Amino acid sequence: MQSEDITEEQRNEYLDIIVSESERLANMSANSLLLSKLENQQIFPEKKPYNLSEQLCECMLLFESKFEKKNLNIQLDLDENLIIKADYDLLTHVWSNLFSNAIKFNQVNGKIFLSLSKEGNFAIVKVKDTGCGMTKETCEHIFEKFYQSDTSRSTQGNGLGLALVKRVIDITSGDISVSSTVGVGTTFTVLLTLE
Repeated sequence: MQSEDITEEQRNEYLDIIVSESERLANMSANSLLLSKLENQQIFPEKKPYNLSEQLCECMLLFESKFEKKNLNIQLDLDENLIIKADYDLLTHVWSNLFSNAIKFNQVNGKIFLSLSKEGNFAIVKVKDTGCGMTKETCEHIFEKFYQSDTSRSTQGNGLGLALVKRVIDITSGDISVSSTVGVGTTFTVLLTLE
């Protein structure tokens, strides 16, 4: 960056790398700290009623520039009146991580499907992408801390995000599952009790 021999284009490319890596390290540090607190039971869910559809939309909007950068088509099918009693801040980490992954591992001009429905006493959230997908073996280990598969996913993450997601879902008495096909895409399904 300090060299006078590089072009403006190279300088901007290096700046993009610095910003991207700084964001990745900051995210890894925050996830590591939160995961540690959750594992050591230093954080307990504060359940309050709120509109889950609104939360999902607000989280989705935070990624608008990244959607646009990859020209992703976002398709929503949300029960707009679904109220749950849960910890808003903790679940924000879940949605942010799932949306980030759906963007990161998607193809340019791909699609992301987000649905929210009610089934019995459960809210069901599905985040589906048309990205690179994962092998069956990767799906079996994806929620383990620091797990890195040998696919293209391993070069773009730190192995903490989905471990954090799983821990949050566990302490909120919910459930999360994943289904994926290499070259086709991935679907994460989250079940949350309404109260």
